[in-house]
Amino acid sequence: MFDPKWLTSFVTVATTKNFTAAADRLGIGQPAISEHIRKLEARCGRRLFIRDTHSVRMTSEGEAMLSFAQVILDANAKAMHHFAGEKIHGRVRLGVSEDIVLRGLPQVLRSFTTAHPMVELELTVGLSEVLRQQLDAGDLDLIFLKRRVGEDFGELVWREPLVWLAAPSLRLAPDSPVPLVVLFPPSLTRSAALTSLGRHGRSWRIVCTSGSQSGVHAAAIAGLGVAPHAQSLAPSSLVPLPAGQLPDLGDIEFALLAKKGAPSNSMRALARVMKSSGHELRKAIEVDFPAI
Repeated sequence: MFDPKWLTSFVTVATTKNFTAAADRLGIGQPAISEHIRKLEARCGRRLFIRDTHSVRMTSEGEAMLSFAQVILDANAKAMHHFAGEKIHGRVRLGVSEDIVLRGLPQVLRSFTTAHPMVELELTVGLSEVLRQQLDAGDLDLIFLKRRVGEDFGELVWREPLVWLAAPSLRLAPDSPVPLVVLFPPSLTRSAALTSLGRHGRSWRIVCTSGSQSGVHAAAIAGLGVAPHAQSLAPSSLVPLPAGQLPDLGDIEFALLAKKGAPSNSMRALARVMKSSGHELRKAIEVDFPAI
């Protein structure tokens, strides 16, 4: 058996990529985090992290353990909530970035509403910056959004690279402006793409601007151009460009942010589910765009 404390420390280090940050987030000492990782590695007989004075990165066995750990912790949390007999009721106005809606969010919310049938859940889908404005205005209670690396609002759920996506048949001419498929501003992925290209002196032209992520997918699948996108949330009909063909886009973070003030029981319950369901949120759903 894997101790849930070990798994929690492991997932937190994997998410933050930093032992000190993981200790701060969990409210325990860094030596305890290190001991949990040591015991977990000893139990599974595999090295899960490669560590030096400057960085922490997972091994291939660590990547495998991350998937198992998230599933185990999620199942444990669901069992605890079920047998606690907590009768939560009330209303929660949830805002989410659209790329999550196109992946595993429906299943996560279905599980939540099944476990808490007395909670009235309202869902708003939009751009991360717009969702944050709606939260500040009091129109939303809880938002799951993208943020730039270095921003510290909300609670980090996971971090991953941004990549350039395109149809498999698309070929970029080295000396021609990069054809871009992007969201309307304010969009973090749009901003990251324009900033990166400008920093490297690469010319570009916008061939499609969409108000929705599904519109970006459709235009990119049609071969109109390339789209900046979170790596794990890419539709199967699009592929990342080879490394070095376009400037690196850096990383993006996904975080959970609640409105100011004391959260209700229903908000706490939904926040727990969202924070523990990072693996589920990134799962592909059956519906996808066909290849063109």
